[in-house]
Amino acid sequence: MTHPTENAPDPGLQLHFRSCLGAFATGVTIVATRAPEGDAVGLTVNSFNSLSLDPPLVLWSLRRVARNANLFRAAGHFSVSVLAVGQLALARHFAVSAPDRFAGVAHHEGLGGCPLVDAAIAWFECETVSVQELGDHLLFVGRVLRCARVPGLPLVFHQGDFGRTIALDPEA
Repeated sequence: MTHPTENAPDPGLQLHFRSCLGAFATGVTIVATRAPEGDAVGLTVNSFNSLSLDPPLVLWSLRRVARNANLFRAAGHFSVSVLAVGQLALARHFAVSAPDRFAGVAHHEGLGGCPLVDAAIAWFECETVSVQELGDHLLFVGRVLRCARVPGLPLVFHQGDFGRTIALDPEA
């Protein structure tokens, strides 16, 4: 019996590559910063991940051609708000281009003036330590200066759809 990778299409075929990536479920976050003019800037991100415990580092990526790429590149800080199941509308709101995505969105100001979305289940306040151009994306690495969490179920993204986690029976 052959393994599925033996006859797989070239990963350079973007639809195939994206489909394979979609098999990996991720959390859903709002990554935000404060523009030099003072405007709050944020977007829905599912590329957020931990990088290091010592020192505490996290990473996320953004398309190089994204409208706010240069603002995030120049910013010294960013925040990450991990969305809860009940925040699907917020995830969709921050996923589309709009002039002021934070208008009417409950949030608090964190370190560096970065917005922290209320009712999220975890928050990370970060100092940007590295921005690298890799392929068609920018990879941001941040040192976590403060973080907190509250109980709740995370919003997840899998195969192009939003969902929720389900606890497994420990006997399974």
